[in-house]
Amino acid sequence: MNLREKNVLILQGGGALGAYQAGAYSALHEAGYEMDWLSGISIGAINSALIAGNPPEKRTEKLKAFWTKVSAGKFSQPLLPGHIGRLLFNESSAAEVLAFGANGLFKPRIPPVFYNPLGFQDALSYYDTSPLRDTLLELVDFERLNHGEPRISVGAVNVTSGNFLYFDSDIEPIIPEHIMASAALPDGLPPIEIDGEWYWDASLVSNTPLQYVIDHNAKVCEDLLLFQVDLFSAEGSMPKNIMEVGRRMKDIQHSSQTRTITDIVRDTQNIRGLINRLLEHIPTESLTEEEIALLGKWSCDSAITLVHLIYRQKNHELASKDYEFSRLSVEEHWQAGEQDIEHMLSQKSWLDRKRTKEEVTVFDFNEMHDSPLV
Repeated sequence: MNLREKNVLILQGGGALGAYQAGAYSALHEAGYEMDWLSGISIGAINSALIAGNPPEKRTEKLKAFWTKVSAGKFSQPLLPGHIGRLLFNESSAAEVLAFGANGLFKPRIPPVFYNPLGFQDALSYYDTSPLRDTLLELVDFERLNHGEPRISVGAVNVTSGNFLYFDSDIEPIIPEHIMASAALPDGLPPIEIDGEWYWDASLVSNTPLQYVIDHNAKVCEDLLLFQVDLFSAEGSMPKNIMEVGRRMKDIQHSSQTRTITDIVRDTQNIRGLINRLLEHIPTESLTEEEIALLGKWSCDSAITLVHLIYRQKNHELASKDYEFSRLSVEEHWQAGEQDIEHMLSQKSWLDRKRTKEEVTVFDFNEMHDSPLV
């Protein structure tokens, strides 16, 4: 398969579940897929920085170093066997994070938030994220990130205007604060100041960077291979108890309707392809220069292949799953990401893939399907 595509990794936010993305990238790297562009939100932004800020041969190593660091010191194994034992283990591990923070990410404020003066950053969150800055400086070469490949873009939201925006290495240098801003989920984590403005986690507005990537590709109209790795599923079963209500609510909130956005992307790209074909047949003298320019802006004949992977949560994971950083869970998430990529790469429909004749082809792989939902 010799397709001239730009490889793009699109990473949703989801805290501790982000180890799934790291495992997925590790398997893609092992299979020879290197990224031309990384776009992430929250933990997706952190994973993106770890990849972009290191040479290819060290990326998996640095991802492993990060996920080993943040899961250090947590409970190692359940004390009781079976489902109940694992449920108690996960909830105890999450409670430990709430009480003491996550190594290399955040720590409780001392003094606590309510003892800090009004208007100060320390009065705006329960935790201090200075450990995350130290971790980024330890594991990410920002000089390489800004002057090498791949491109990286991370989302954030302006606290005072509410505007959603991206910090993009193709437009401006990326610094640790940009990554921290993308992962600054209130009210647990503090807003981050950049050039006199304050920013929070972009998942407050949208938890997927897919639309940003598609909109910017319209300007250059290149063939894209998009690996969209999501951590929350919009689809799920009816809750059976109040604990499952919290889990289901979080899934709906943070999935950001990625399937709906995928449908919108497909329709938009199809229209752009149609405009491109129509421009070949419409007499230019029948249009004004402004109309020709407008149609040209929306014309694009690129082929887009979107691989959609979604972390499939386990029965023992509840609403705390995104801040449950036990080594056991982190390793399980990583392995699940590797396995899902390996499953995808082994499918006949993937192995026989050619440049699509449509504008967008979607592969929706998971362990319950032997073929993609196209």
